[in-house]
Amino acid sequence: MTDSSTVESQPFSTRTLHLAFLLICGCLLLLLGLADVGLTDRDEGSNAGAAREMLETGDWISPTLNYEPRYAKPAGTYWITAGIYALFGVNDFTARLQSAIFGLALLVLQYLFLHRLLGPALAFCGSLVLLLNVEFVGIHRMVLTDPALVFFTTLAAYGFWLGFCDSHRNPRFLWMFYLGMALGTLAKGPVGILIPLLGVAPYLTLTRQWKRYFAEGRPLPGWTLCVLIAAPWYLVMISIHGADYVAAAQANTTGRFANPMEGHGGTLLFYMPVLLLGFFPWSGLLPAALWQSLKEWKSFRTSTTDPRGEDGLLLFCALWVSGIFLFFTISATRLPHYVLPLYPPAALLVAVLWSRFLKNAWPAGLTVSKRIVLVTGYLFSIALGSVPLIYANVRDQIAVDFPAAAKIGVGVTPIVLGVLVFLGVAIFRHLVRGEARRPQAFWVLSVMMGVFLLVVILFALPRFGKYFVNPPQELATIAGFNLGPQDTLIHYGRKLPSLTFYAKRKVQFINPGDHKKFFPHLKKDGRVMVILPANLRERLPHPVDSFTPILRRFGFLLLSRDPMVGGMPES
Repeated sequence: MTDSSTVESQPFSTRTLHLAFLLICGCLLLLLGLADVGLTDRDEGSNAGAAREMLETGDWISPTLNYEPRYAKPAGTYWITAGIYALFGVNDFTARLQSAIFGLALLVLQYLFLHRLLGPALAFCGSLVLLLNVEFVGIHRMVLTDPALVFFTTLAAYGFWLGFCDSHRNPRFLWMFYLGMALGTLAKGPVGILIPLLGVAPYLTLTRQWKRYFAEGRPLPGWTLCVLIAAPWYLVMISIHGADYVAAAQANTTGRFANPMEGHGGTLLFYMPVLLLGFFPWSGLLPAALWQSLKEWKSFRTSTTDPRGEDGLLLFCALWVSGIFLFFTISATRLPHYVLPLYPPAALLVAVLWSRFLKNAWPAGLTVSKRIVLVTGYLFSIALGSVPLIYANVRDQIAVDFPAAAKIGVGVTPIVLGVLVFLGVAIFRHLVRGEARRPQAFWVLSVMMGVFLLVVILFALPRFGKYFVNPPQELATIAGFNLGPQDTLIHYGRKLPSLTFYAKRKVQFINPGDHKKFFPHLKKDGRVMVILPANLRERLPHPVDSFTPILRRFGFLLLSRDPMVGGMPES
């Protein structure tokens, strides 16, 4: 592990150049074309809409969605997004800006932590590994609570290490541990406390340091601070909403763990392909990194290895990665972004493993790592190249919810991406064999992923947004502009919470076949508009089936009981 004096003696310009490069790359991947795709449903539309309504109503305590109570998430991220709206306006870009900012902040945190402990080279490598993968970039370009959660839980875990475990520890960093958990709890609930503890608790147990923690870890003032920051909002919500909020909060915490929610189940193997592809290509190096970090755990129990050294740091990160992966594996509700908190420690482990690969002609773990990268890469490239064929066979099913699929293909972008991945891993295979050329293999994978992500951002996402996501949202924007407070906007079809964000008003959501819900709105005075996929029009009840078509957007219709309306031309 790098001595603190060594860190201090490093040229300031090296750190500055590294951070500048990382931030430039991060801004390109996280901010470029951020508004090219409308808000996806359900999570993005719900989170962006709740923050917009918070700003509109002025109620900064009780989140709402479609002007009804929303208890699924705490208010922390809504406060930040609503503040961004107040400063820069309400739109797709500002809705997603919070996530991108947390992503950039996490990159800086990752670099500074690794720089302090392992030196500038490993800090740069570990930060690039964190940035250059599909899941990190994808999640930090979406309106989700996870970017804030991951930043604060990483801040907490790194603060714990710097304040309690580092050989040059500064106890003041322990406040980061408790503060990070408190803010993580305000971002996404009790999981903000749980995620850091999934690494801290096993580490203290294996290294037999619980007694020392209670003596030197400032548990009483630290946990008091955590409770004082996190608890007040929850207590106010309970005082306002009582049992309704308590029941909803339990359903979205222990309920998600015990039972699949909203159809998000899957098998115990769910996160294996998620991690292999989401963290690709670095996922190929992760098994060897974990094994090498965990295999010496007995030496820590017998006190033959200093738990404060580099090996102790690697053990801590390996336990943390394993704890997060196992916890969400046994959870009944499974979603790809749930394992994002393990990416920072995983990136650290991969960076250290790669540095060891450069020190020997054929180091332990290189063969298996190479094979996993190659197999995953080749299969991924084949899957990407097969997308047009697969799409052609399932386009009719896709067209039920996305009518444009019946006429619009996926283009050549998937094939280009498949070729890019194939060439990247093939060159990696050639370079990694020789010790002299092995350093270049890391840069080949890095450039491959950077180009891959830019192609997706510049070509795939705009096409996806234009034909599949944006059409009903454009109609909702036009309808909201033309409807008054006493008028009614109805959406018929699969529920799209994002429509209330674009319409800036309450939307009545009606499922196909649930026709009785139409009639109370038809009895009201004022104008009535309906947004629906064109292929569902024949299923509308009378008299809604006779409403005048006002606009069409790539398979979606805007109907009106009153034909007088302004808007964009048909397409």
